[in-house]
Amino acid sequence: MRKFIFAAVGVIALAAASVAIAEGIDGAKTAKAVAGTFSATSANVSTRSCTTTDGKTLTITNGRYTGMASGDPDLTGPITLRARSIVNSDGVGIVDGALRIDVASGRDTSAGFTTVYDHGNIAGLAVGRAHEPSARVVANLSAGFTPGAFTGGKLGGGTSGGSAVEIGPGRCAPAAKPKPEKSEARGVITALSDSSITVAGLTCVIPSDKSAAIKAKFKVNDRAEIHCALQNAQNTLTRIEGRH
Repeated sequence: MRKFIFAAVGVIALAAASVAIAEGIDGAKTAKAVAGTFSATSANVSTRSCTTTDGKTLTITNGRYTGMASGDPDLTGPITLRARSIVNSDGVGIVDGALRIDVASGRDTSAGFTTVYDHGNIAGLAVGRAHEPSARVVANLSAGFTPGAFTGGKLGGGTSGGSAVEIGPGRCAPAAKPKPEKSEARGVITALSDSSITVAGLTCVIPSDKSAAIKAKFKVNDRAEIHCALQNAQNTLTRIEGRH
């Protein structure tokens, strides 16, 4: 039963992180794939344990880990992780905390993470800010984990959970609307019916709601100026004026 409780905790934590992501990147308009690897060993770890009512041993550790990260520029440099793990004697639990990568110049890349632990491996999500100004980082994170070290760590780049992206500022330009093709002609009306009109060799469809008014005012051999536009693949009359 304890195993299922821990799995539920991990799912709830990730669901909460998803809400935070949605709120944090709302309005962001650019995204690029990034990836990095890391390893880190313990610099300071405290451990305690207890026995649960169902006879399981629960081990809780709090630690600080240091090492190196490499990959995309925003994910390269000395890395420090502060992590708390809760693991039961069935070999499952959660590991969560925060990481910081000391990027060569400018501000650091930092993120909070929540992962599910399963028999020596973790997989979950890291969310924070990237070294790139105004950019956020959302990364699937996986690694081998013991209270003494993170090994084979990945941020994106084929983690068991998926990839990582940076979300930066930007502006979405509206898609350009094609300008309608237009035509016009001046001269004698050579043909006029309920559905079309021809002036100086240009024939245009008359909209049905305009037909009666046009035929009441114009007739064949009158002089007129017509303006038409391509609508639904038909050259359609948009304006007509009398000419003397």
